[in-house]
Amino acid sequence: MNFLIKILYLISKMPLRILYIFSDIIFFLNYYFVGYRKKIITKNLKNSFPEKSDEEIAQIRKKFYLNFSDYLAETIKSFTMSETETKVRMQHINQHLFHEAKAEGKNIILLAGHVFNWEWMNTLATIVPQNNCHPVYRRVNSNFWEDQMKKVRSKFGNVALEANEVILNIFRNKNDGDSIYLFVADQTPHVAHVNYGLEFLNQRTPAFIGYDKLATRMDLVFIYTEMRKVKRGHYQINYHRMEPEGEKFVNNEVVKKFHQLLENTIKKRPDNYLWSHRKWKYQDSIKTFDSEKI
Repeated sequence: MNFLIKILYLISKMPLRILYIFSDIIFFLNYYFVGYRKKIITKNLKNSFPEKSDEEIAQIRKKFYLNFSDYLAETIKSFTMSETETKVRMQHINQHLFHEAKAEGKNIILLAGHVFNWEWMNTLATIVPQNNCHPVYRRVNSNFWEDQMKKVRSKFGNVALEANEVILNIFRNKNDGDSIYLFVADQTPHVAHVNYGLEFLNQRTPAFIGYDKLATRMDLVFIYTEMRKVKRGHYQINYHRMEPEGEKFVNNEVVKKFHQLLENTIKKRPDNYLWSHRKWKYQDSIKTFDSEKI
């Protein structure tokens, strides 16, 4: 295992322009021969965009495979990517929102989707006034990848938290404007926890709602992170503060606002979303379906 780690880090130290050559090879093999989760990707795209022709769906799918291959190369690069390089490759828009939350004395919940490349968002910790940045992750079965990805998400002063422990951590810690918690919030809940669902991309969609409990019980700042791929290896994140319709957030309001914003992001550039994700596999298990729009 130590040998595998050494190989991984040696590859990671290669310049991105070299890693993108490997990405091109992976794309060629995957798209023309392997077809990784092709049926799932095609089904997800057709259900999400029923108005698009088969040709348009095929074009999005091909671009997705390109972006997915780049995502793999960029994730490997993130093991050794320096703070200087991250600042060149990541542009953060509306940074004033973090200073405003700090001045208000309110901790921040960042909500992001599986839009490429969400793994590079932890670079935010290098520029915000908050001292505590916590990327939230879901434990994986492989101990090797669990350890490696936790290391990546704990770079640049971040302290990664496992999803099952983060809500309790937020309730216990002081709400003083000095902490940020980053959720990739379009995770699919385990089938045993599928209770609430809504319409997202023209489909009945099970929704993870853990962060919604925070919105109704604590005075926190909720920020949506809109990831945009500017060009290969360069991204822009536009931060949007989410405000309640009334004085306070009501049940499931943050969940609906987040999915609405994420849907708008996906529609702008559909090939940048993780279509191989089995987001809709438990839709028949939804107990409470909310069809009401905000």
